[in-house]
Amino acid sequence: MVQTCKFCGGNVLLGSGIIFAKNDGTILVFCSSKCKKNMLVLKRDPRKLKWTSKYVKGGIKVR
Repeated sequence: MVQTCKFCGGNVLLGSGIIFAKNDGTILVFCSSKCKKNMLVLKRDPRKLKWTSKYVKGGIKVR
């Protein structure tokens, strides 16, 4: 079974990666500690980082 990383959108194979459970019961799956630190510690937006698959080239439209 293949899951997707909640930060970068990459594939996480069964038995690898990091699973993080929040206090409200939601489960976050990360492919590496790099993704985990960028989301939880540094609180970065994956749409602004070029190495993620969620990157938006034209810029994020703020309404």
